[in-house]
Amino acid sequence: MLIAGFLLLIKGAEYLINGASSLAKMLGVSELMIGLSVVAFGTSLPELLINVFAALENNASISLGNVIGSNIFNIFVILGILTLIGTLKVQRSTIWKEIPFALLATIVLAIFLNDVILNGYAENMLSRAEGLVLLSFFCIFVYYLYSLAMAQRNGNAKGLSKTRTPVYSTGKTAGFLLIGLIGLFIGGRLTVDGAVIAARNIGISEFLISSTIIAMGTGLPELVASIMAALKRNMDMAVGNIVGSNIFNIFLVLGLTATINPLPFEDYANFDVLFLVGTTIVLFLSIFTIKPHRIDKPEGIIFLLLYAAYAAFIIFRG
Repeated sequence: MLIAGFLLLIKGAEYLINGASSLAKMLGVSELMIGLSVVAFGTSLPELLINVFAALENNASISLGNVIGSNIFNIFVILGILTLIGTLKVQRSTIWKEIPFALLATIVLAIFLNDVILNGYAENMLSRAEGLVLLSFFCIFVYYLYSLAMAQRNGNAKGLSKTRTPVYSTGKTAGFLLIGLIGLFIGGRLTVDGAVIAARNIGISEFLISSTIIAMGTGLPELVASIMAALKRNMDMAVGNIVGSNIFNIFLVLGLTATINPLPFEDYANFDVLFLVGTTIVLFLSIFTIKPHRIDKPEGIIFLLLYAAYAAFIIFRG
C-alpha cells in the first residue's frame, strides 16, 4: 500500500503540475495564483476527506491532529526541502497578503480552541458555529483569489507564467488536472492507510498518529507537487501551493469538519496549536533574514531541524 501510494503521488503530482501550468497560460494568470487555488485545493483533498470521515465517526483527535500536524509539516519540511533544490523567491503579494492570511487562520483557530481559558467553559470545543465562521473566512479568501485572478487577466499584476510548459487543449488540460487530483487522492489514502495500520500494530495514540503519520501522509501530495513544481522552476507555484494549502486546511477542512460535528479539544494539544502559530511567524520572518523576499538554504535547514525537534517532542509526549 505504501509503495503504490508513493507511485500514485508522484505521477499524480506530475499530471497536476502540467495541467495547472497549462491552465495558468490559458487563463492569463500567474502560476502563483494557480498554486494558491487549483493546486492547493487538490493537494488538500486528502486532509478534507479524511477529516470528513473522521467527523462522521466522532473522532476529533484525528481531525484536529491531521490539520495541525500537516500545516507544520508543510512549512518546515516541504519548504525546507524546497530550499535544497533552489532559492525560494517570494512575491510581494505572498509576503504581505497570503502569508498574513495564513497567520490569521492559525490565530483564529487558537482562539476558537481555547474555550476553557478564554470563556471559562468546562471543556474546549471547536463548535458548529465556529466552523461556520471558519467557512466564512474561506469564502473571503476565495473572493480574494477571484479578485487577484481578474486583476491578472486584465494585465494589472505581474508574474504571469513564463515557463516552457506547453499550453494543451482544453480537454487535455482538464484531463491532466483530473488524473492528477485522482492520483493524489488515491495515493495519499493508500499511503496513510498503510502507515496507520503499521502504527496501530505497535500501539500509538490516535492524536500522535494523526499529528505525525497521517499529517505526513496527507502532506505528501503537497510535498510531491511542490517538488515537481520546483524542479520545473515553477517556484511561485510551489510556494503558493504550501501557503494556499495551509489556509484551505484551517478555513475549509476544519470549518467543514466542525460544521458536520463539533470537535472537542484536549488541553495538552495547545502546545501543537501554539507551535503552528509560531511556525507561521517564523516563515514570515525568514523572508527578511539573509536576503529580502527569499528563503535560502540555511533557513531551510533551520526549518528541518525545528521540525525534527517538534516531532521528537510529540513522539516522546505520546
